[in-house]
Amino acid sequence: MIRFGKYILPLLCFGLPVAANAQINAEQVITIGRNVLSMDDYMLAIQYFNQAIKAKPYLADPYFLRGLAKMNLDDYKGAEIDCTEALKRNKFKTEAYKLRGFARQQLGLDSLAIEDYDEGLKHDPTDKYFLFYKGVAQTSLKKYDDAASTMGQLLRLYPRFEEGYAARASLNLQRADTVAALEDVEKAIKLNRALINPYLIRADIESNRGNWDVALADMDEAVKLYPDEPGFYINRAYIRYNTDNYLGAMSDYNFALQLDPKNMAALFNRALLRFEVKDLINAKEDFSTVLSLNPENFHALYNRGLVELEKGEYREALSDFQSISRRYPNFYPVYYAIAEAERNLGNLKAVGANVNHAESLVRKYVANPESNPLDRPTIAAGTPRNANRTPDGEPEDENEVMNRFNQLVTMQEIPQTQLSYNERIKGRVQDRDVMAEPEPLYTVSFTPPAKSLGGVTNYFRALDAFNHGRYITKQLYLTPLQSGLSDEDYNSLFKQAETYTSVISSSGGKVRPADLLARGVTYSMLKNYRAAIDDFDAIIKSNPDFTIAYICRGVARYEDARMQEDQRLAMQGIAMAAADFDAATKLDQRLMHAWFNKGYILYSQRDYSQAAECFTKAIELDPEFGAAYYNRGLCSLSSGKKNEAFADLSRAGELGVLPSYNILKRMK
Repeated sequence: MIRFGKYILPLLCFGLPVAANAQINAEQVITIGRNVLSMDDYMLAIQYFNQAIKAKPYLADPYFLRGLAKMNLDDYKGAEIDCTEALKRNKFKTEAYKLRGFARQQLGLDSLAIEDYDEGLKHDPTDKYFLFYKGVAQTSLKKYDDAASTMGQLLRLYPRFEEGYAARASLNLQRADTVAALEDVEKAIKLNRALINPYLIRADIESNRGNWDVALADMDEAVKLYPDEPGFYINRAYIRYNTDNYLGAMSDYNFALQLDPKNMAALFNRALLRFEVKDLINAKEDFSTVLSLNPENFHALYNRGLVELEKGEYREALSDFQSISRRYPNFYPVYYAIAEAERNLGNLKAVGANVNHAESLVRKYVANPESNPLDRPTIAAGTPRNANRTPDGEPEDENEVMNRFNQLVTMQEIPQTQLSYNERIKGRVQDRDVMAEPEPLYTVSFTPPAKSLGGVTNYFRALDAFNHGRYITKQLYLTPLQSGLSDEDYNSLFKQAETYTSVISSSGGKVRPADLLARGVTYSMLKNYRAAIDDFDAIIKSNPDFTIAYICRGVARYEDARMQEDQRLAMQGIAMAAADFDAATKLDQRLMHAWFNKGYILYSQRDYSQAAECFTKAIELDPEFGAAYYNRGLCSLSSGKKNEAFADLSRAGELGVLPSYNILKRMK
């Protein structure tokens, strides 16, 4: 396991709250950011470094430190960019070459990473980690002789560096020198029994040799060291299966799925094992789950068909086999399977036709393999390639990116996408799975917006003027659409609606727009959108320049349309909502939230191109509108534009939008 060397930061006292840019003490802010970074609060640290960069954009340190924070959030592209900015300002900042090289390795840019390590070695020829990372990058590029030379130099300088021996063991294994690999494994374990890679390497070697007991002992050690890693249980299950310990193998698959319920390798392997022990009902369920996660998994579909044959579900089996034959018409075994299903259904004519077709495919192949190739789909058929290995590896196309993102959209592991500023924001926020949903609409509410890490601006000129006019006793806020109010909150809102109704009823026909607005916002918060729309309609009829009412009515119309069962009426409501946001932008061309809301609606209708244009307009009006970058990033992912998406998601994370880093990690 490769890690970036621990960055040691002094613990100092926090300073005073930060005010406007002109008043920022950049050095003090950087010091606070260092402290926050040392406590693994990466998101908050980024915000401090953002402030330092605004105050003194010519300093290298805040860029480098922000890059370090991003690296810890698995935003390797963002880390690379920040290190580049740091080096523009100080080309002698050696640690920036190390961090950028490491980030580039994670992006699959091993050649560029080596250039960084070579530059760093010019400044410090004996640096342990420059040599270590360089050797690993050379191994990845299959430059084995160069890697061996680098590793040799590393271990001559640092003969007790256990990770160096583990890395050289991996190199030797790739060179098929298992004797040398095992020697290095022994040295690494002798120096540090808590280092996991040597156990994994030796388990791999001994498994290939059929020495299952030795391999099992090593996997047991790996599981002890990393008990929360699903892949280790899957590997150990494979070894246990080969020792005829079916119960132990099943236990490992079950535990792996407790840790990661959507792990397709564990699901597929458990299904095969269940099929083998004739647990057909559960085997079919596992294969079906794999197919729900990846409909293109050829082997899962074929094996589910075989399970259905054994269960006597001949029509279901026939359907699965026919799906395969349409996709892979030269995969001859499926025609024998179709024949078996047809035989059990009594279609004897179809039996002969399918058997003859299978034998014909084989005869043609034997006669001329080049002209009559057979389909040999792999177990990973339809699975996107690893996007990390570009440009040294083959890039994904747009369809692969879209397919992979669509799988994230439907996972829905944790429905909450917004977190208030509290202790849950600390640490590796990218490890918390969230729904790949857009940031919500902006609306007007009596509830103030939740505190945010980023510099989110909720300024709305017309609303600010309304509040300063004190037309009602309570203040109104522009805030992302919220949910989850308490019973106490709802009771208070019902009483508030009654109060405003009483005021309006007693107005003698001279209803104030302010009272209608207050009641309409209250109704919206109570999700009584029809009543809210009536109030906003009344305001706009008498005051067609009332910008706030257009924003409120647009949100109410959209939310009401979502509740419509009649599809035609729903689409009309959505179109009317978009028209309200257009009207708001005509009244206030700098109202970025109206552009954002229209973009949200277009995204919901899968018009990703037009939605992205709206989010771009919002970003032009406020270059630090994190939610707009995030939503535009989702538009790009939905369109298969990976590079544009990653740039936007990285910027959104930098501006405090927490889900960004999780999406970046899962898409990589």
